[in-house]
Amino acid sequence: MSLIRRESLMSAFIQTKELKKYFPVTGGVFRKKVGDVRAVDKVSLGIDKGECFGLVGESGCGKTTFGKTVIRILKPTAGHIYCDAPSDKMEEITKLENSSQSSHELKKLRKQYDLAIFGGRKLKHVRRRMQIVYQDPTTSLNPRMLVKDIVGEPLAVQKIAKGAERRRRVIEMLNMVGLTERHLYRYPHEFSGGQRQRIAIARALVTRPDFVVLDEPTSSVDVSVRAQLLKLFQKLQSDLDLTYLFVSHDLSVVECISDRVAVMYLGKVVEMAQTAELYREPLHPYAQALFSSIPIPDPARRRRRAPLKGEVPSPVNPPPGCRFNPRCDKAVEICRREEPDLVDVGNRHFVACHLLRG
Repeated sequence: MSLIRRESLMSAFIQTKELKKYFPVTGGVFRKKVGDVRAVDKVSLGIDKGECFGLVGESGCGKTTFGKTVIRILKPTAGHIYCDAPSDKMEEITKLENSSQSSHELKKLRKQYDLAIFGGRKLKHVRRRMQIVYQDPTTSLNPRMLVKDIVGEPLAVQKIAKGAERRRRVIEMLNMVGLTERHLYRYPHEFSGGQRQRIAIARALVTRPDFVVLDEPTSSVDVSVRAQLLKLFQKLQSDLDLTYLFVSHDLSVVECISDRVAVMYLGKVVEMAQTAELYREPLHPYAQALFSSIPIPDPARRRRRAPLKGEVPSPVNPPPGCRFNPRCDKAVEICRREEPDLVDVGNRHFVACHLLRG
């Protein structure tokens, strides 16, 4: 397991341990498996209750797959996911993991708390507490359904409310996202892009979840609407005591809303820190290259960019050692041979780079 502080994981609201999500690659006449796309590869992190945790990286690095796997839209290939597990139980699980004894007790605890192995009614019930807002409401909303049915559907599926009570809850949630009762009997195509995203937000929050994955929720709208949605997310987080995983490639938006940020590259987290600290002084070479690409709103100034060469390697056949070593101008032999762990540097950054261990 990565060398993240144990106490920070044990006290976290959402915890992942060595989480993997691989997609099989098939080939040949009989479509046999010939490899795997390693979309998420041994990711361990914790998200605290009430915080907005940002996840950034290039397209295809595994951000969205990680978010969908955490809330069990996708079944993990390996690893563990814990949501609001008692700290004493997490301590017990950690002790049993480090011991070769009491394997039966460990299986019993995981069956009770590990979302990665949940199924059936148990998984359906936990999904009340974990929801997602997708990137494009045009494709995520059913064009043949009225707004009252779109927003009310989770209440029906989860058997939370019906009839007049369902209608009341739908109207209440629409009001919270800036819409009204007048919008109940309209179809998605009758709304603007920003309004459609508000409908999607209402649908995600109508079951009153604790944890919400925001998957590029502002990328399909213009700048003015983007600012309105960010304010809405912050207000809803405060009013409903929500915990967010904010997935985005827009570094400026992530800086605006997130408390902490993790940087992903080729399925792995390479750096994690408080937002202000990470944006001010990224340590990992990939994070430096990523943040140096943020444009400065002054035509007279130019940002000094960190060198970045080559193309992103294939997740089907990632390079040995550090995933970033083929593109890193600071790579040495050990970077090409050993895969580094996440380490705590100065109690503020978690960095996967041999260069920074000293």
